[in-house]
Amino acid sequence: MALQDLTPQLRTRLSRMERAVGWFVIFAAALLAFGFIYYVYNTAERKGWFKTKAPYFTFVETANGIKEGDPVRLMGFDVGQIKKIETMPGDDFERNIYLEFEIKDPYYDYLWTEGSHATVASAGLLEKRVLEVTKGSGGHPIYEFYPLQKTTVANLRTLPEFEKWLLAQDVYDSTGTNLVLAAEQGVSTNLAVLERLGLKEVRVFDARKGQRKKSITAIWQDEKRWYEAYLAKTTKPYWLKSEESPAVTERLENLITDVEKALPGIFALTNQLAGALSNTASLALNISEVAISARLAISNIAAATANLDHPGALGEWLLPTNVNRQLETTLAGANATLATANTNLTALAENLERSLDNIANLTSNLNSQVQSNTNLVSAIDQAIVHTDELVQGLKHHWLLRSAFKTKPTNAAPTAPTQPLLSPKEKDKRKP
Repeated sequence: MALQDLTPQLRTRLSRMERAVGWFVIFAAALLAFGFIYYVYNTAERKGWFKTKAPYFTFVETANGIKEGDPVRLMGFDVGQIKKIETMPGDDFERNIYLEFEIKDPYYDYLWTEGSHATVASAGLLEKRVLEVTKGSGGHPIYEFYPLQKTTVANLRTLPEFEKWLLAQDVYDSTGTNLVLAAEQGVSTNLAVLERLGLKEVRVFDARKGQRKKSITAIWQDEKRWYEAYLAKTTKPYWLKSEESPAVTERLENLITDVEKALPGIFALTNQLAGALSNTASLALNISEVAISARLAISNIAAATANLDHPGALGEWLLPTNVNRQLETTLAGANATLATANTNLTALAENLERSLDNIANLTSNLNSQVQSNTNLVSAIDQAIVHTDELVQGLKHHWLLRSAFKTKPTNAAPTAPTQPLLSPKEKDKRKP
């Protein structure tokens, strides 16, 4: 039916329906476009498409278990992605596989020149492996976001807001071995040191407020010990040293190889065990025969011990009857001798006690007489004095003097005396 054949009322209703369908299609298309844009934005946020990424590279022995697009992990988080895996040239005999990866913002701030390295470790029971990076422990940030500038030491004072500029290199003394100033230190506080060292040019960062960029501006060079300007398309990424562990399958192969090497020793050990078991069986058989032979001796011992169930049985067995009588006679004689000796010792002790009593009585009588006659000691003293006077008088008596003379001893010869001479004779005798 043609549209001209419809009534005006139907044509009005149809135009309204077409308008509603058109608005529905436009709304559905807009909703579809919004959903697609949201999906793309969410995916970009999740994968870090809009975030700044810092490139790194390392070398590994083999590419087993890793591929391009695999995540890079740091402290258990997915912080980046592997971008490139390719073999090294055939004439490079030290490195096998070149592996390049990126770390997204803000996780590249954890990687420093000291302590950070890459590790390729096993991540499953099969050949799957994962690339991990470690947190730095010191040194300098690998990448910087402040504008880098090279200037002379004489022009440092002319820089705007001079006190906020930072060194972009390590400064050494004239020998080139002793570090004097490290990068990231303030320029204004160390200007006198720079002038004293006689440097002509120095690399500095413009660390003023608002100067930090969202993209990378400088990369650290380990060989030169300074930062260089970073260009995304031409600058080589930073090299992180790697520590690689073999895959699980390789470990299993090594384990199987070790087991195969150990199997001959295990077989020899089982043979030795079999020989030891056979020897043990022979020993058990010999022990059984010895036990049978020992039954007779055990029966004799049982018969001997059966007579020990009455008093004195063991003594009669060890000591015969005649020996027992002799021991009784000897012990009786020894007992009589001990009794006699005991009696004599008792009498001797009594006599000694009486003698001690007599001595005690004698000393007590002498003590009582001395106590009763107080002049006895003085009289004895006077008698001794008079006796001494008598002896001294006898020594001086003319009749008894010769009896008390002492014999002369040989005295030392006296020096001859010089005769007295007159002064003239003395002068004559002088030589």
